[in-house]
Amino acid sequence: MTTKAVELLEVVWGRASTAPTSASQLRVLHILEHHDGINLRTLAESLASTPPSTSRLCDRLVAAGFVERVVSAADRREVRLHLSSRGHTFLDDLRTRREQELHKVLADMPAGKRTALLEGLESFCATASTQIHDESADPGSRTA
Repeated sequence: MTTKAVELLEVVWGRASTAPTSASQLRVLHILEHHDGINLRTLAESLASTPPSTSRLCDRLVAAGFVERVVSAADRREVRLHLSSRGHTFLDDLRTRREQELHKVLADMPAGKRTALLEGLESFCATASTQIHDESADPGSRTA
């Protein structure tokens, strides 16, 4: 059931195009939104990728105007990554479009089922947020 729900959610969200970004680029934007000023190496670890691949991914996001690279004041060899104002606007717009698509589905659900879904999603979000925060605080705590 969980897999089916995820797949259906992807279909509904797919109606709100993520163009001009790829799924990988969108993931980077979300990470930068929550970890402003992250360095490339840490971002690569978060993506389970290599620094060269992550750098190329960021190059495309910089070229699109979604990400800014800033040399660290503490260490000039280190580059910090920031979501640009255009990146923030893009994510806000994407969330709005996705929300509109979800509202179309929710509008056809019985009121009691919508309430139960909301309560379940609130619990899910709280638990997932805690797990993500705990993993960020202790990267070695992830399980394979």
